[in-house]
Order: sequence, then structure tokens, then C-alpha cells
Amino acid sequence: MHTHVLFEHPLNEKMRTWLRIEFLIQQLESSLHIDDHASALHFFRNAGDLLDVFERGDVRTDLLKELERQQRKLQAWVEVPGVDQNRIEALRQQLKGCGAILMSAPRMGQILREDRLIGLVRQRLSIPGGCCSFDLPTLHIWLHTSQQQRDAQVQRWMDSLQPLNQALTLILDLIRNSAPFRKQTSLNGFFQDNGDDADLLRLQLALDDQLYPQISGHKSRFAIRFLPLDSENGLVPERLDFELACC
Repeated sequence: MHTHVLFEHPLNEKMRTWLRIEFLIQQLESSLHIDDHASALHFFRNAGDLLDVFERGDVRTDLLKELERQQRKLQAWVEVPGVDQNRIEALRQQLKGCGAILMSAPRMGQILREDRLIGLVRQRLSIPGGCCSFDLPTLHIWLHTSQQQRDAQVQRWMDSLQPLNQALTLILDLIRNSAPFRKQTSLNGFFQDNGDDADLLRLQLALDDQLYPQISGHKSRFAIRFLPLDSENGLVPERLDFELACC
């Protein structure tokens, strides 16, 4: 049985931002149990990166627009014979609920941005080794408080991201499931096609091929070049089969 690797590539700026936020929240969730400097810095670095992403654009407005767009798409399905009406209605209510929660939530990342400890660590992260105990005694003493106390504080930070995370997870789930994977073939390591106003490319490659895709393009047209992981000795087959979904 072949193992396949999934690659995803955004076809617009909005999707690029959302995938980065999803990635950073996943990184935060992987280090919730902070018990030493390594796990603390992993958490704080990702929290700082997330705040940087929030500061670059109006994430909340884009998400609210997308929640409405997805509701309109579902409305169009209501008329189609044989469609599971209950499933459509449940999804519409879910989208509506996420929108209401997101609309009434505080400013994106406000709790993290106002936290003194996160602010102190964030200032020092760009300095090589700038978070050691003599540079950041605040972090040093925090790491010596009880695990229960630290866990509760981390949970408060994560809870503040819940309205965003809930809306984003639902949106990305709907987009990812909006198109099936189809078998495609590249010739001499190259493939291009029309994007048909897609937001996201999803591509599955067999791990045995030891190849990765280099993707360029936007929602109307895209090109994929396949490159070997071993740039010195790796080979790209003349014909390469792969699975592609334009979502």
C-alpha cells in the first residue's frame, strides 16, 4: 500500500492568511502543557506569529463574509432534488451561529495582545538567545509557578481564540470538501490548468516518488512543477500520476 502526502496551496491572499492561522493554532495546541523553556518558547513564538498575522489585515471581516458566502451556496442546494435538506439546514444554522459568536467576540487576539508575559517574551524573541533567565526573569519565575496555574492561564489564552478557530475550522472544512480528488498526469514534471475561481489546490503525491510540487498561479490559472527531494540525484518521471482537487 502506497503512502500519500497531501500538499495544499492557496490561490488567493485570503486563503493564504487562513492556512497560516490554522497552522499557527495547531502549533499552539500541540504545546499546551508548558513545563520548561523549550515548550514555553514554542508556544510564545507561535502566539507572537499569530498576532503578527492578525495585524496585517481584517481577518474577522473576511471570515464573516465567507460565512455568508457559504450560507448562500447552501441556499442554492436547497432546490436540488434528492439533497439531504436536514444536513443543509444544520450546516446553515452552524454557519449562522459561528457568525454571531465571531461578530460579538472581542478584537482578534486582544487577550493575547494585552497580556504582559506574552508581550515581554515577544519583544525578546528576535534577539538570539534573548529569552534566557537573566534576560527574562519574568518567564523564569512563571515557569516555576505550579503546573495547574500555568495550564489555567494557557487555557484562558486558547479560549479567547475559540470564536475565530470555530469559524475558520468550519469554513476550511466546507472549502476542502467542495471538490473531489481527480487523477491527473504531468508530462516531464509539468502540469497546468484553469482554476475556475478556486480558493485552494489540494494535491496528493505518492511518498515513494520522493517529489514535491512547486505551485504558482491564482484562482483562474495555475501551474505545477514537480521537483525531486534529492536535487542532486533525484529523477522526475516522464509521466507522473497524481490526485488533484480544485476547491
